[in-house]
Amino acid sequence: MRVLILGGVAAGTKAAAKLRREDPSCQVTVLTKGQDISYAGCGLPYYVGDVIHDRSELIVNTPEKFARLTGAEVLTGTEAVAVHPAEHRVEARNLKTGETAQYTYDKLVIATGASPFVPSVAGMDLKNVFVMRTPDDAIALREAVESGAVKRAVVAGGGFIGLEVAENLAARGVKTTVIDFAPHVLPNFLDPEMSEYVENRMAEAGVMPLTGVSLEGAEGDGRVEKVLTSRRAMKADALVLAIGIRPNTAFLEGSGIEMVKGAILTDQYLRTNVADVYACGDCAMVANRQTGRPAWSPMGSTANIAGRILAGNLAGGETAYPGVLGTGVAKLPGGLNVGRTGLTETAARAAGCDVVSVTAAMDDKAHYYPGAGLFIIKLTADRTGRKLLGVQVLGPGAVDKITDIAVTAISLGASVDQLAALDFAYAPPFSTAIHPFAHAINILINKLGGAMDSITPAEYAAGAAEGWTVIDCAQKPSLPEKRYLDFAGISGEVSGLGRDEPLLLVCTKGRRAYLAQNRLKYYGYTNTKVLEGGTTFTEMEQ
Repeated sequence: MRVLILGGVAAGTKAAAKLRREDPSCQVTVLTKGQDISYAGCGLPYYVGDVIHDRSELIVNTPEKFARLTGAEVLTGTEAVAVHPAEHRVEARNLKTGETAQYTYDKLVIATGASPFVPSVAGMDLKNVFVMRTPDDAIALREAVESGAVKRAVVAGGGFIGLEVAENLAARGVKTTVIDFAPHVLPNFLDPEMSEYVENRMAEAGVMPLTGVSLEGAEGDGRVEKVLTSRRAMKADALVLAIGIRPNTAFLEGSGIEMVKGAILTDQYLRTNVADVYACGDCAMVANRQTGRPAWSPMGSTANIAGRILAGNLAGGETAYPGVLGTGVAKLPGGLNVGRTGLTETAARAAGCDVVSVTAAMDDKAHYYPGAGLFIIKLTADRTGRKLLGVQVLGPGAVDKITDIAVTAISLGASVDQLAALDFAYAPPFSTAIHPFAHAINILINKLGGAMDSITPAEYAAGAAEGWTVIDCAQKPSLPEKRYLDFAGISGEVSGLGRDEPLLLVCTKGRRAYLAQNRLKYYGYTNTKVLEGGTTFTEMEQ
């Protein structure tokens, strides 16, 4: 069987290697536009920051090494320009000679990836306008920084790549500003109040986020000297474009292959609507595991999993790709890490779910252990079925472990009740005696069952506690001019507080406020709410 693979980064090389292992009789040819294959695109920001020191560490395989290891033929500098499915033929151009050649196939895999979006505004041809997609892009930016030519930079785009580049530039002493047209950074990845928390930490670290701002161009005498935005012009020595990416599928026009917004539609077996043509990676759509709707997931993890499953199917298997959960983790400016999987509260409501959420602040390991930090965990669940729908987590520590627990739970359809007493690993250097994930689940169960009445940070920001009396329930008074109440001293009616008076109970993380509510309820107080996440998450008006 002759298998032709278009694209040689993550999905394409994974499919080629797996297919040759499954069926060594297959004749596998990889056509790739670039000179590098199988490079670590997700590591590029860390090369800029000199966390990854040597360029060679970004290259997982050279074409020659990959061909020796797998037996696949790799043709670099070769760009597919047309696909003719009826003839099982691909037309491709040699980028060095300009010559066009024809390649026939029995099965075709399209894994051409995606390219950075460069807006049609003035100044994009100036020196020190960078994108971040290939090793050469990262090398160019790092060389500019190390030359001393870049003291101030603007990063256009507040998604993963933009924030990771910003974090690495700031670590190298570059004064960095992030702009994004969306209302918040990490749009669609986090709920708005979680994004706002990220923005506050960025600002505290000196990386300024400017949201609701569009890029209008760049100016300078041959090189970037000023970045123009819809808000104001900013002096800068460099502009990094991380606005987004677009699938590399323009060459498929007229092929009959069905696409949505440039991304190739596939079924659960990664087949397109055209016989003998498959697709995977950043150029293709998959499905959302929870909603079943088409989803674009331009992630290295998705590319590798899909490429592996596709290869097994080409070799005679019949494995369905169950879809993505929108899982991601990232290292952000300000020493903050972020993780998410499943549906955000916003997405769950849009999908028609009866949603309940809880936001909790807690230790990420034993509080007395050196280096202990904080987790902010937001859980979203279905109120009626009590199934976990999603998690968002922020903190300086191992947010990936919280995220991955939730990936497993959601994938297996677990209810919050099934997750409360799991036998998680515990030792002071790693966790708390009640695991942080289980702790958050317990708080959610208390909320679902009515043991805790609360206001979420988002509800508070929207004015849900207007007119309520704020009661400071922290370990020691922390809110000036607010009534202080130590829960341990509540032993009956509290002087000056009416039993039906609306009381908002606030402490540092939410725990002491909950304990105060528990006692107040016992003594007949009927109208109390706990502010979830406490002042750790929400800045209270003084």
